[in-house]
Amino acid sequence: MTATATSARSDLSELGRSETALRTFLHGLPGVDQVGAEQRAAQLGTRSIKTTAKAEAIDLAIRMVDLTTLEGADTPGKVRALAAKALRPSPADPSCPHVGAVCVYPSMVPHVAEVLRGSAVHLASVATSFPSGQAPLEIKLADTRAAVEAGADEIDMVINRGAFLAGRYAEVYDEIVATKEACRDAHLKVILETGELATYDNVRRASWLAMLAGADFIKTSTGKVPVAATLPVTLVMLEAVRDFRAATGRQVGVKPAGGIKTTKDAIKYLVMVNETVGPDWLHPDWFRFGASSLLNDLLMQRTKLTTGVYAGPDYFTLD
Repeated sequence: MTATATSARSDLSELGRSETALRTFLHGLPGVDQVGAEQRAAQLGTRSIKTTAKAEAIDLAIRMVDLTTLEGADTPGKVRALAAKALRPSPADPSCPHVGAVCVYPSMVPHVAEVLRGSAVHLASVATSFPSGQAPLEIKLADTRAAVEAGADEIDMVINRGAFLAGRYAEVYDEIVATKEACRDAHLKVILETGELATYDNVRRASWLAMLAGADFIKTSTGKVPVAATLPVTLVMLEAVRDFRAATGRQVGVKPAGGIKTTKDAIKYLVMVNETVGPDWLHPDWFRFGASSLLNDLLMQRTKLTTGVYAGPDYFTLD
C-alpha cells in the first residue's frame, strides 16, 4: 500500500467518530449520472460471449454462486440436500466446479455445516434481523454470534434502511462496526437493500458507508422486496469499490442478489465486472451471485456446451 493510500485510509477511519464528518463526506461524494449509468449498464449488457470464453464464464459463474434458501418452510433435510448440491452441482459430471457458498438462516447453519465440513464451499448465514433490519442492536449481535458459533464463516447482515434514509449515518456505521466485531474471523457482507434506497446517489453513499465501517462485501438486496439486483445499481457499487480501493488500498467484494435467474444474466454481470473494476474482482473471493434458480440454468447451459445436448430443467434438482 502506498503512503498516500495509508494516509487516506487513516483519515477515512476517523469519519465514523463524528456524525457531522460522516454526513459531510457522504454528501460530498460525486453525484451519480443516472442516464449515464443506465446507458453504460445497457451497453455492457449487449456484449456477446461465445464458445470457449462462454464455457469459462459459466464455470466461473458457478463458482461465484451463493446457493440460497431463505424460506420459512426450510427444513434440516432441505438445507442438507442444498449443501450436497453445492458440493457437486452436477453429480454425473465430476469436472463441474462447486459453488461459492450456501446461504441459509442461522437456525439451519448446523445442518449445513455437517455436510460442508472440510470442503472449500463457504457457509453463509443471514443475520441482524434479516430482512427488515428492524431490531435492537443486542438482538442483531446475538443473531450474528449464534450463526458464527454454529459454523458460518460468512455473515450477510442487512442495514437499517430506516436509519439510513433518515440520515442517521453514524447509527448505521456503528451497527456495522459492532456486527463486524461479532463476526470474529467470519467475513461480513453488508446488504444495502438498494431497492429501498430510491436513488443511485443513496446507493453510492450506502456503499461507502458500509466499506468505511469494515464490510468485506457489499450486497445489493435481501431478495425479499420487489426491486432486487439490477445492472445499473451493481455498476454504481462496482465503481464504489474501485474508488474505495484507490483511496485506501483495501479491496471489497460485491454481491448482486435477487432476480438473477439465467446464464445470460450472469454473463452480463461478469462483463460489467471486467469492464468496470477489472480481472482482480473476477474471482469468488471478490464477486458472488446471491441466487437459487440461477445454478440450474448455468448447469443446463454447461451441459449443452460440453455434450451438444440441451438438458431440460427436470434434469436437475429443484431448490
